[in-house]
Order: sequence, then structure tokens, then C-alpha cells
Amino acid sequence: MITVHHLNNSRSQRILWLLEELGLEYDIKRYQRDAKTMLAPPELRQVHPLGKSPVITDGGLTIAESGAIIEYLVERYGNGRLIPAAGTPERLRYPYWLHYAEGSLQPMLLMKLIFGRIEKGPMPFFVKPIAKAISAKVSEGFISPNLERNFDYLEGELGRSTWFAGEEFSAADVQMSFPLEAAVSRGGLDAKRPKLMAFLERIHARPAYKKAIERGGEYALLR
Repeated sequence: MITVHHLNNSRSQRILWLLEELGLEYDIKRYQRDAKTMLAPPELRQVHPLGKSPVITDGGLTIAESGAIIEYLVERYGNGRLIPAAGTPERLRYPYWLHYAEGSLQPMLLMKLIFGRIEKGPMPFFVKPIAKAISAKVSEGFISPNLERNFDYLEGELGRSTWFAGEEFSAADVQMSFPLEAAVSRGGLDAKRPKLMAFLERIHARPAYKKAIERGGEYALLR
């Protein structure tokens, strides 16, 4: 039996979604973030040394990292579903989005989150103006322009096809869901990119997505 080690408000939500899309049975072991630090609890380190989510266990296997988990589940249990056919242009696009989501887009969103916390976080009054100035300079000169460039690129890509890998929904769209939801929640993505917003509306309307939210519990990125 597949067990998802599920951290609230995290990337593991998309693993639940993928399992629902594949129609697989699975168990959920739940973990809660620390209310102050928002970090994962130390219990997750008993599953994987890095103590992060998502992690799944399947028999004697322990698999971490969203992309690796998605590839494992689709290859082992998909029976050709949620992955474009070999030798097609769509199959070439498919792994690109699996890697782009965490390799290119998510780091920029994480930087925006961290520098935003620096700007708003508690610190000695004499340090605060300096910290705010540095944070603003990095955000305005590097983070925001890069996010805008990525959003423009993604908007253009969804002008080429309905889904990221092509005209058929695939696991690449599952992988892309989390950074785009995070982008709406805290990265400045809005109605100026109608194709990206329509993509999110489509995935949120899928029955498997709704079932995964029911099973996974509160998911703050949907607010």
C-alpha cells in the first residue's frame, strides 16, 4: 500500500491529487507545520533524513522529491496514463515541465517569500531600515523582474496548447500546479495572465483534485 507522508499546506497535496487521478488506493500519514516557524516537524526525519514533504513509502521503497515521486507513480502504476506517448513532441515537453516547476519557477517564489519575511519580521529598530532597503533592492531589481519574465513565458506556452505538455492533461500539469498556486497566493500572479488563471480554474474543477483536497485537508494556497 502506498503511504503519503502528508504535510499540511505543502507540495504533498499534488501527490494526493495524482493518486486520485490514477485511481490508486493509498494511506495518508499526517504531519503539521510548526505554527511559529512554519517548518515541518522533526518526525518527518524518521521517514527521510531531510525531513521534508512530500515523501511516499511503497512497500520497502521510500521516495522523496515531487518530480521523482510523480515519475515513479506514473511509470509503475499509470499504464500509459498521464504521460504523452513516446516519440512524440509532447513527450519531449513533458519532462521539461516536471523539472521547470521546481528548478526554475519555485526558487524565485521561495526568494520572494523569504525576502518578504525579512522585510516584515521582528528585528532591532536600528537594523530595520537597512534590512528593508536591502530586501526592497533585491525584490525590485531581481526577484520581481524574474517572476514577471517567467509568468510571461508560461502565459505564452499555454497559448500553444491547452495543457503544458500538449492538448492532453498529463502529470506535468500536476507538477506545475503547486508553484502556480503559490504564485497566485504570494507571487503576484493575477488576471493579467488569463491563460494561467484559466489553467488553475481547470485543474481546480477536476473531480480528482477536489477529492484530494477533501482527503488532504486545509490547503491555504487556495485562499
